[in-house]
Amino acid sequence: MINLYFVGTAGSGKTTLTHAFQLWMQEHGFNAITMNLDPGVESLPYSADIDVREWVSLPEVMEQYGVGPNGAQIIAADLLAVKAKEIKEVLDEFEADYILIDTPGQMELFTLRESSKFVLELFNSKKSAIAFLFDPVLARMPAGFISLLLLCASTQFRFDVPVFNVLAKSDILSPEEVERIVEWSKDSGKLYDALTNTKPTMQTQASVELFHALERIEAYKSLIAISSKNNSGMEDLYNLVQQFFFGGEDLSKD
Repeated sequence: MINLYFVGTAGSGKTTLTHAFQLWMQEHGFNAITMNLDPGVESLPYSADIDVREWVSLPEVMEQYGVGPNGAQIIAADLLAVKAKEIKEVLDEFEADYILIDTPGQMELFTLRESSKFVLELFNSKKSAIAFLFDPVLARMPAGFISLLLLCASTQFRFDVPVFNVLAKSDILSPEEVERIVEWSKDSGKLYDALTNTKPTMQTQASVELFHALERIEAYKSLIAISSKNNSGMEDLYNLVQQFFFGGEDLSKD
């Protein structure tokens, strides 16, 4: 089984993509189950096969520790490690091609907590990958694109697993915007031109410095444009994951 974690900033479309990608896989005869790792989510568009809320309740954490919602989210993220072995026992009962893992809305609750590294390793890090979602509203500006690259690079450093970059909600952008953003991911020179062709400000100067730093550590990767609304890009993501783990070999269908 491949564990595919969907990670990104709040509102980037992690939950929607988790649902859409599961439906796409099922429509193509592949077996994919879903796991929700956000104890604070109130509702989900899909029926999670494994739901962390069955082990960690945010209201109960708030009452037990006398904290507000934000503090409870942090405590709950750490409690996940305590319950991880129990969750793994349930996970092992499933037979699936992919486990699609929906991470907390606030990405730092996943990317910056040691508990997440423990969970990822326990669930088999050698068969794990991260789909990092680029918010389209932020990504269409050069400085915003750089900031997302920085967050993605930070995620890569935290977890020693492959990271695939995804331009989520691409349907809300014009075709020209999607093409330009994807070109930035493929050709760093075009991104540099976009950064330096704007009026110089402290923000652009900082972005240029970050650009050079990210270029030195080879943080640039091609983006896959995906839309959960019209299912575009789903096959591209599937093929990329299959290429990495299985050399491009297709899964057997049900």
